[in-house]
Amino acid sequence: MTTIKLKIRLYGDPCLRKKSIPVPEVGPPERALIQSMMATMHEHKGIGLAAPQVCIHQRIFVADIGEGPLAFVNPKIIRYFGSGVLEEGCLSIPGVTVMVRRPEKIVVRYLDEHNQPVEKACEALLARVIQHETDHLDGRLIVDYAGFKERIKLRKQLKAIQESQEMQ
Repeated sequence: MTTIKLKIRLYGDPCLRKKSIPVPEVGPPERALIQSMMATMHEHKGIGLAAPQVCIHQRIFVADIGEGPLAFVNPKIIRYFGSGVLEEGCLSIPGVTVMVRRPEKIVVRYLDEHNQPVEKACEALLARVIQHETDHLDGRLIVDYAGFKERIKLRKQLKAIQESQEMQ
């Protein structure tokens, strides 16, 4: 299967704010997309990439925190436990990090790349990545979690990213 090089959309691109639609079934086109997304994520040294970040509005994301690649189709977080604040970055907002409070443990239901249903308990970094990428599927970005003062500090950086997106 040939992987296609995908363009990561940057802050300011309307693709990032559009809510994604469920995938009826994982077939060859979705598997090809997953493979291309995984290659794109690894090329950019990311640990997660959601379909809206490459302007595809399907509820699909990929993740690899160093324990092997995972594909999540139609993910739904069904349980949350604990709470913690950590700094997060995003391939669509290069150079920007935001402190984000999220549950530390989750249980997620999804289809894998073989169209098989999975229910998985996750914690620590994987739980955070799943929540971050699920946010992308709903049109939310890490900057939405920034407080008023933090947004003011980020304004110049975000404007520069947005302007670079508009020039592409």
